[in-house]
Amino acid sequence: MLNVINKARPIGVFDSGIGGLTVVRQLISELPNENIVYFGDTARVPYGSKSNSTVIEYSLQNAKFLIDKNVKAIVVACNTASSVAIPALKEKLHIPVIGVIFPGAASAIDATKNNRIGVIGTRATITNKAYSEVIKSMNSGIEIFETACPLFVPLAEEGWTNHKATYSIAEEYLKDLRELNIDTLVLGCTHYPILSEVIQSVIGNNVTLIDSGVATAVAVKEELSKLDLLNSSSNKGEHSFYVSDVPTKFKEVAELFMGYEINHVSKIDLEILQKY
Repeated sequence: MLNVINKARPIGVFDSGIGGLTVVRQLISELPNENIVYFGDTARVPYGSKSNSTVIEYSLQNAKFLIDKNVKAIVVACNTASSVAIPALKEKLHIPVIGVIFPGAASAIDATKNNRIGVIGTRATITNKAYSEVIKSMNSGIEIFETACPLFVPLAEEGWTNHKATYSIAEEYLKDLRELNIDTLVLGCTHYPILSEVIQSVIGNNVTLIDSGVATAVAVKEELSKLDLLNSSSNKGEHSFYVSDVPTKFKEVAELFMGYEINHVSKIDLEILQKY
């Protein structure tokens, strides 16, 4: 049985940029009393075009930064990092590490009626077959169709949630998936829910979009409950935000997406991060 002080420690969340806030939003909804420390590696976004070894290096640095903030668990709110860095993180860290891929894959399997699932993600997530391998391991009878959509990340980072350029790029990326009779589409990057309105419009209302953040928040709650680490306080949790570059732009887009004012965003120098 862990003591009350341990339970009050925050949940650490990291992403390559702003996309992980889609997971934070779901964590706040599912676990309103939990304290959260978020780190967005905005100086080095996107991760999807980086090599696996680089993503692992960045992920370990991000995680060690969060460990210094005394977190009790780490949520890897980045599909690219979840697809390649989870084993290294679990080996190096002595607290729970939860990624977004397993919860998202399970949610997609629950949602599909015709066993035809589409997956969109960064090049790294698609190249690593992060979702398809997990989905197949859970249900070998499901057909999976994957498409890389790398430009969605910078569009989300810019806050272009309803821009004609975003619609044009979505049309180009999703035109083949539309012909494949999928009934479920996994948003295989935590940035993508920011563009969900555009994606839904282009792919069609007959396709169910899967936001891994929703399922991940439930998985975090289950893991903390199992380990008796849920915060026993009835107070609303406190949320801290850190980035590695341009906190003003982050704050602007984050507030647009989160729907409330973020009082302070702290910038962490890359030199400090790289020492971890």
